Amino acid sequence: MLLRLPTSLSEARKHLAEGAVPVGGATLVWAQWQRDGFPEQAMSLRSLPEANVIEHEALGAAVLLHQIDDRVPEVLRRAAGTIGTGAVRRTATVGGNIVGSTLRCLLPAALVLDARATVLDRDGTYETDLAEVVAKRHLLLGLAWRTPVASGYHKAPAEAGGPPPLVVATAVSAEGEGRHRLRVAVRDGYDVIGESAEFRTGADGTDEVLDALERTALGSLTLAVRDVVRREVAGVLTRLPGS
Repeated sequence: MLLRLPTSLSEARKHLAEGAVPVGGATLVWAQWQRDGFPEQAMSLRSLPEANVIEHEALGAAVLLHQIDDRVPEVLRRAAGTIGTGAVRRTATVGGNIVGSTLRCLLPAALVLDARATVLDRDGTYETDLAEVVAKRHLLLGLAWRTPVASGYHKAPAEAGGPPPLVVATAVSAEGEGRHRLRVAVRDGYDVIGESAEFRTGADGTDEVLDALERTALGSLTLAVRDVVRREVAGVLTRLPGS
């Protein structure tokens, strides 16, 4: 197998056109390739500058999970820190987790940040939403978002090899004129549900937003999961300035 390491977008597009198979940290595909056979060409973005960005409002797809630090919002940092073992986090990439993994542990965090994705195909780069990236398994270059006012992340304890643990991610963004938008994403099993509600800060803000969320798809979750959502929502709202 020939591994391509492009250093520019034009090189990456050329390798895609030649049939190179995108690979992140290879933590997910290596066993499959050993079983089914290796492709003639693979391509890693680890040498591509655009895919290695770590900023307050941007994260590249080739960034290794252990490199994600306090330059990014709390919800994303905590999500990355709970994935696998230390050895896995030193190898697995952002793009591999969101696009290649069935668990997609970073997806709830990215959803509550209302992140937009930049993807690459043979014709160039373009921006799209996360739903399209996941559904069509695009080659992800990176994510960008607007810094939230507050965010939080909960991952239930789980045994290795067992069912996917419950994940509840939350983030609040300022909408102007005293209003905020709360975004909540829940991974229950392999399914991820993301919803949002607008509310006005004040004494009744928590009740207002919880009532609004109950009228979304989150209201169809089990009582136990909704209890965790309510707890996480209440917690993130207490971290708003002035609370």
